[in-house]
Amino acid sequence: MAKTEQATENTQLKDIISHAKEYGFVYPSSEIYDGLQAVYDYGAYGVELKNNLKRLWWESMTRLNDNIVGLDSAIFMHPTTWKASGHVDSFNDPMVDNKDSKKRYRADVLIEEKAAALRKEGKEEEAKSLLAAMGKLLDAEDLSGLRDLIINEDITCPISGTANWTDVRQFNLMFSTQVGSVAEDASTIYLRPETAQGIFVNFLNVQKTARMKVPFGIAQIGKAFRNEIVARQFIFRMREFEQMEMQFFVRPGTEMEWYQAWGANRLKWHKALGIPDSHIRTYVHDKLAHYANAAMDIEFEFPFGFKEVEGIHSRTDFDLKNHQEFSKKKQQYFDPEVNQNYIPYVVETSIGADRLFLMVLCNAYTEEEVAGKMRTYLKFHPAIAPVKAAILPLTKKDGLPEKGKEIFDRLKYDFNIVYEEAASIGKRYTRQDLIGTPFCIAVDHQTLEDNTVTIRHRDTTEQERVSIDELHGRLGEATSFKNIFDKI
Repeated sequence: MAKTEQATENTQLKDIISHAKEYGFVYPSSEIYDGLQAVYDYGAYGVELKNNLKRLWWESMTRLNDNIVGLDSAIFMHPTTWKASGHVDSFNDPMVDNKDSKKRYRADVLIEEKAAALRKEGKEEEAKSLLAAMGKLLDAEDLSGLRDLIINEDITCPISGTANWTDVRQFNLMFSTQVGSVAEDASTIYLRPETAQGIFVNFLNVQKTARMKVPFGIAQIGKAFRNEIVARQFIFRMREFEQMEMQFFVRPGTEMEWYQAWGANRLKWHKALGIPDSHIRTYVHDKLAHYANAAMDIEFEFPFGFKEVEGIHSRTDFDLKNHQEFSKKKQQYFDPEVNQNYIPYVVETSIGADRLFLMVLCNAYTEEEVAGKMRTYLKFHPAIAPVKAAILPLTKKDGLPEKGKEIFDRLKYDFNIVYEEAASIGKRYTRQDLIGTPFCIAVDHQTLEDNTVTIRHRDTTEQERVSIDELHGRLGEATSFKNIFDKI
């Protein structure tokens, strides 16, 4: 990648990170103590946006599909769970240190970034060849071969600019802790590195109590934890994060059909949020995880390049079969249509809530020149915008604040709205633009005469006069999830 391109991308990301902090979306965690690397807190507008995205995903799964139900499993699980899932033995990342900068990197990420740079130069075949070589070395667990590949490809440390690398070593990503009231009696357990296993161990509980028939799905939103050594690019890769996963249980032999269907469905969902075709794509994996027979990623073009936001995986019967083996309890389903007992196969959709948040924020961040001045605003879809409307009395006198608060009280039960009367109306418009509020409702002296207000539209800055009685219906129509659901 050319240095000028990289500088532009770094500037874009820095601008977005700065905006996120200054306007109450994301803060470094425990910042008064100089923070904790790769851990972040969501501010007043960030938590609203994130909750809207989670609710949108949840309703997309559980309301739009009559064969998908929800679950909320515990973070702590019996430690044998992670033995059965393969995490104890194989949930590792290959790490390499640069001796000059003293910085640690994931070896596979360094190689993937080199491949991405080759693609940008139009060297698609070289990129494919590089990734294929890496895949073979990872499969063979040839760590010395990985180091040789990094050196032969002249991959250097971004900080020191040198290729003075240590040997590549494996590092397990699970956080461990103890459970028990007496230290001597404590047992080692893990913070879950993914939410999927909570679904698998509850497969039969949910199937029986919710009276589900294959094919059916179980959806879950929850925290997961990974001891990422290389945690960077803002909230893209964190040690504590939220996953939104749906495991879809299918009859063996039909999994590829469902894998393709869910891949198409999920891509459509992202585009319905307003992500343009040019900024989103699918990437089909050649190298597969130990549990999968097919995998694709949905990737978004962040300021630091195309990166995974969501994964769709055909997990076969790996998880249920292993839990049956380790627990000695059958994880089989009787299918009356074929008069047969079998362990279902699973198609997984797995999206990071934090990555989705970052994608939506990057996509919304807009800078444009208007009348010779730069205007910055967040172009969120109204259905997911953290604040739906702002009530802004023109002045602090003549009964306008009272009328504004009356309107606020009529709308606040159904919409997240704000009331502001400080500063000029122009400055208040600008502030609402910067947090992505789609509608500003100005209350002026004419309002007292005819019960109308001015609605100012964020994206166009156009204004229109409407009756106060129309506001609830107008906001409800504009901010409804149905506007997104209709596009899926």
